[in-house]
Amino acid sequence: MPISPSSSAQAARENVALRLRDLRKGAGLTVVELASQCGWHHAKTSRIENARTAPSASDIGRWTTACGASDQAPDLVAQSLNAESMYQEWRHQVRAGLKQLQDSWVDFYRSAQLFRVYSPTLIPGLLQAEGYAAALLSSIGRFRGIPVNDGAEAGAARVDRSRVIREPGRRFVFLIEEAALTYRVGDADAMAAQLGYLLSAGALPSVSLGIIPSSVSRDQGLWPQEIFHMYDDNFVSVELLSAQVNITQPSEVELYVRAFEQLRGMAVYGAAARALVVKAIEALA
Repeated sequence: MPISPSSSAQAARENVALRLRDLRKGAGLTVVELASQCGWHHAKTSRIENARTAPSASDIGRWTTACGASDQAPDLVAQSLNAESMYQEWRHQVRAGLKQLQDSWVDFYRSAQLFRVYSPTLIPGLLQAEGYAAALLSSIGRFRGIPVNDGAEAGAARVDRSRVIREPGRRFVFLIEEAALTYRVGDADAMAAQLGYLLSAGALPSVSLGIIPSSVSRDQGLWPQEIFHMYDDNFVSVELLSAQVNITQPSEVELYVRAFEQLRGMAVYGAAARALVVKAIEALA
């Protein structure tokens, strides 16, 4: 069964909607009556109760007051804000530029102890060399209409952020599909430097690097997934084209843990993984 990366966010929105609907019904108010007391059209009440529209803090304040439950407003506002933060569109995150987006994760990275990353198409950010990172982020910038010169600065910031893999007290487990070694990002020199860096970074004591060969049978294993990052055992970040989905619901976090372990069992490590990297380097000639 496919993993649904946005289901945590939707489930959180639906929980807020259910609580608001229960408050209305508990107060003995119809949809029309509550809308009248709140000063909006009854269609808005229906959209909020069906989780199609996210309520603002003001909406929740009016709703709880109409239901005689003002004391529940702060908790509902916090729950609603948390639900909306689970699904973050890239267009909002990159408004201040790609460099600032890289910088914004530094403190969070330093707070985690165990990092698990799966990537089917790209070298993971924490293992990227500067040339590769700059080329990738410049490409993203062009696609999203961000000034191209921000890509070089963002690439340098990403590499600086990645120094966390050399700090003691943390463990990093990376899984990449073999295709990620061959997709060309930047020119041949940038790609060669990236693959060379992968060999050295993959040998660090804190790093486990597994590569899933393109020849591996998927009959008994998991099919390629979207890029996802797991931080400790309580937070998963999934990268989609349009948004980043942040998952904290324990049952869904466990789903990604199981997926990671299945994918991990399909990978090769050590000398076999290095041989795949060397093969990719030789193919650049």
